[in-house]
Amino acid sequence: MGFFDDKGVNLQVSRPLKTVSLISSPAMPVFQRFMTSILPGPALRALGAVLLLALGFPVLAATPVTLQLKWTHNFQFAGYYAALEKGYYRDAGLEVRIEEARPGLDVVGQVVSGRADFGVGNSALLLDRHAGRPVVVLATIFQHSPAVYIARRQSAAQSVHDLAGQRVMVEPAMAELTAYLRREGIADDRLTVVEHSFNTRDLIDGKVDAMSAYLSYEPYFLDQAGVDYQIFTPRSVGIDFYGDNLFTSEALLKASPDLARAFRRASLRGWEYAMAHPGEIATLIHERYAPAVSRDFQLFAARQMQSLIRADMVEIGYMNKGRWQHIAETYEGIGMLPANFDFAGFLYAPDGSADLEGLRAYLGLTLALTALVSAGALYVYRMNRRLERSVAEAGRAAAELQAGEEKYRLLTETMLDVVWTADAETLRFCYVSPSVERLLGYTPAELIGTPLLGALDPAIADEVKTVIRKGVDTFLSLSPGTPVFRTDEFRLPCKHGDGVWVEVLSTCCRNPASGVLELHGVARDISERRASQARIAHMAQHDMLTELPNRAVVSDRLSQALAAARRNGHRVGLLYIDLDRFKPVNDAYGHAVGDQLLRQAAIRMRGCVRESDTVARFGGDEFVVLLPLIDTLADAATVAEKIRAALAAPFHLASLRVEVSSSIGVALYPDHGADEAALTLHADAAMYAAKHCGRDRVTVFSLAA
Repeated sequence: MGFFDDKGVNLQVSRPLKTVSLISSPAMPVFQRFMTSILPGPALRALGAVLLLALGFPVLAATPVTLQLKWTHNFQFAGYYAALEKGYYRDAGLEVRIEEARPGLDVVGQVVSGRADFGVGNSALLLDRHAGRPVVVLATIFQHSPAVYIARRQSAAQSVHDLAGQRVMVEPAMAELTAYLRREGIADDRLTVVEHSFNTRDLIDGKVDAMSAYLSYEPYFLDQAGVDYQIFTPRSVGIDFYGDNLFTSEALLKASPDLARAFRRASLRGWEYAMAHPGEIATLIHERYAPAVSRDFQLFAARQMQSLIRADMVEIGYMNKGRWQHIAETYEGIGMLPANFDFAGFLYAPDGSADLEGLRAYLGLTLALTALVSAGALYVYRMNRRLERSVAEAGRAAAELQAGEEKYRLLTETMLDVVWTADAETLRFCYVSPSVERLLGYTPAELIGTPLLGALDPAIADEVKTVIRKGVDTFLSLSPGTPVFRTDEFRLPCKHGDGVWVEVLSTCCRNPASGVLELHGVARDISERRASQARIAHMAQHDMLTELPNRAVVSDRLSQALAAARRNGHRVGLLYIDLDRFKPVNDAYGHAVGDQLLRQAAIRMRGCVRESDTVARFGGDEFVVLLPLIDTLADAATVAEKIRAALAAPFHLASLRVEVSSSIGVALYPDHGADEAALTLHADAAMYAAKHCGRDRVTVFSLAA
């Protein structure tokens, strides 16, 4: 017969089990004595033996199962450890061995070959399926992929486009990162790809400029090392893939469907427990599975995973075919998958019908061994039991549905995010959750029936309308019921005060009751995140002391200015400025006074140039002034002399009167250099020539010098 899962459902396991037959084993004498005691007479004892055989009472041992992880032991796989340690696998009749991975291990190959029964993989399972590897996704654990690129803040990579030409460690299995670069127009051969060491020290020590990473892993070690870093995520361009997925092979699913069902249910129970008790499971992983990695790291991973798994919004294990289709279309758009990927057999249906072939064969054998009347009686008995269970299951399902509806209502009415629905034809709100009042100041009654586009800035309303119509057309062109997902960021006006930035996840679907085409979405306040990103972007491009642009900004602006000068035939001026006698000020009065002087010097220099010019601090007491449009050398020298005079005036710092001067070097394009490197070198050389000639002067670069 089999064993029972956690919900009391009989599991018919068709893969080989460890069993001891009551008929052909040493247990037979015990069985005979039992039958003699309850059934007098040889005939009745024989009939009883036949009926027990028909009921199939084997003595079952736990079925051995191997789970192959995609990486080393850590909180990323917390649910499986919880299922093992809390006894969920044991309750399901499974003896589970969890195997960690090593760099380069082909996890899919382990499962397809049968060396492992189940595995953990990312959305690249689509590519494996297309390549002829018969994998089946059983459940999605991470609703969002943790795969990102990480670069040091001090490196040349200030945006994902800056990765071109940089040394980047790339893990081949992260297909969403490949899709990210291709969507951004960055060809594969534009990266200087370095074999991934899986060692964050290589980024910390500057051996590479960037690396592929997981949000739940590498950032912890960078934070511990005190390294300032920046993250480039595929989600910023709409590539929102599933992360970790539990999968198996078609062969196992066909041979042992109930084994797969039992393992899936027990695993998801483990995940629910792990996310509800992160501290306990973090301790378990540290003590039993990964003692070399701190418990603090495990807790960091747990916190990071909350926003990736989204157990507060979605049942763990849930996956949507429409979202998988969207992922496939992303791969299709960048040439990694052909059009119209065939999903047949790829996605597991947990509520599908049980495989009854083994049962039918077993009953056929029983009928061959028993009298017709006995077999008929047994069949009726078992069908009645099944009917009873079916009725009970139907009752439980109805109760669960009602509870689910109540849970959804409570969720939408109490969550901080705003849930909304709009008519896709009229683009008017049909429903808005109460949390909108906290976010925008409007009550749901004030918004329901009003135009969706009315909540947007008029400058972008037409663009958004076009995007919506395109999304609706795409939905209508797909198979019925297939959702189309989008993620956008908007600034919405508030009823009182300034607007607020929100992230909107939206989809299009047809109302099953009315047949009306609707837009459904969730809006989340990201004002704090946007402000933080703006602050980080400003810090990455400006000197923190003087608030002047830094070296990276000047380099970018100089490159643009030279390109414009080549097209239009005008000159570009570059001034290198070094403060004279600044070190004695620091030594005599301290760095606080020196910092005040630098800030005031920056203000004076900005007052000497045009708005189109750039004053930047290169470090210490060195500054650069870029004059992107200048007519003559005399004009550049005039600006330099104006700055020199401004810096020569006394500085009043608190109760102190401090005097410094400046040495300024001047170089012009194309007179003194045809490119950025030459112009920079010659302006710097002219500045040193000014110092050698006595300081407090302006020197124009000369080849003769």
